Amino acid sequence: MLSTEVEYSINKLFKDARDKRHEFVTVEHLLLSMTNNPSAGKALRACGVNIPVLQTELESYIEDNTPLLGDEDQRETQPTLGFQRVIQRAVYHVQASGKGEVTGENILVAIFGEPESHAVFYMGKQDMSRLDLVNYVSHNIHKDEAMLSDFTLEEDTDESVQQNNSVEETKKVQNLNKRHWSVLQQT
Repeated sequence: MLSTEVEYSINKLFKDARDKRHEFVTVEHLLLSMTNNPSAGKALRACGVNIPVLQTELESYIEDNTPLLGDEDQRETQPTLGFQRVIQRAVYHVQASGKGEVTGENILVAIFGEPESHAVFYMGKQDMSRLDLVNYVSHNIHKDEAMLSDFTLEEDTDESVQQNNSVEETKKVQNLNKRHWSVLQQT
């Protein structure tokens, strides 16, 4: 259910938290790990987030606010209820949408379900909203195209392919609009 990249990010997150003797893994830990996740990192950049600044703020918050286990304490690092809710929310949304795997983008959307968390506060501090993220995930709408000029994973230089894709996308949208309109007329 979790994509390989999300599993890797979460496993690394728990390992790092154990190495630092953190008693809990929080939503802020999860957001910090998502800054290094390929799909989540791309989404954060598309929403105008300065990732190094976000990482620094999260690291500082975690260091100042996470209780530590004593040297002789043999307990394992435990996820907080908020952390668990985020993962459950992401899984539920993916299942409900009929998709196969939870990606880093899905985790980010689910984090916004914890509005009282500092993770959401720090994203908001950089003027990122849930709407910005959903627009990117659902429609590939970038908040600020200028932020992406330095970061492109893949560029398609063949203009005919780009035009073809544009025509196909337009047809898909028109078909969806027709179906939506016919459903509205039936009610």
